Amino acid sequence: MPELVQTFRFRVRLTRTATPGRTAEPPPVIPRPPSEAGAPGPAAVGAGAADRAPDRLGDGGFQECAGLALEADVREYLQGGANDEVVRRVGRVRLQPLVLKRGMLVAADGGSADTCLWDWLHGMVAGGAPVPRYDGDVEVLDPAGGRVVAHWTFVRGLPLKITGPTLNARTGEIAVEELHIAHEGLRLERTP
Repeated sequence: MPELVQTFRFRVRLTRTATPGRTAEPPPVIPRPPSEAGAPGPAAVGAGAADRAPDRLGDGGFQECAGLALEADVREYLQGGANDEVVRRVGRVRLQPLVLKRGMLVAADGGSADTCLWDWLHGMVAGGAPVPRYDGDVEVLDPAGGRVVAHWTFVRGLPLKITGPTLNARTGEIAVEELHIAHEGLRLERTP
């Protein structure tokens, strides 16, 4: 008899992307006018930006994951003379951003809050090139935590939005940050 997938025990891993985009060719370098010859070129400005990014991101657990969704765009065509019929054709797939929420973490030695998720978005906004991308695994575990019962993968994620906690001195709640990730593909994988 089949069992239902329970969603309260899951883990998310974000790992630095090793695959290039649709093309492995880097963008062309635009030559600078002689007046700017001493200025750093595009490669120098962003040199090492992706190299400084960590191989793993957001370790420490997420308490909520949303956006595991694909939506097909279906196009309708009307045919002359066939007033009681509509022809439907498959269009593009729309990918929803993933939304991850987690409690803010502070280093055990009494340091400040972990800034890795914020640094990822700040690096992109600052124009660091190439922007580090992350692939992700979202695994749902059985209630005992010993077996993966559902496994989604997404590829080439970029930070879309990050939101800090709502601060309220009266509630005593845990600070939660929220990360939105735009990606280039989502798949539900078979588990062994």
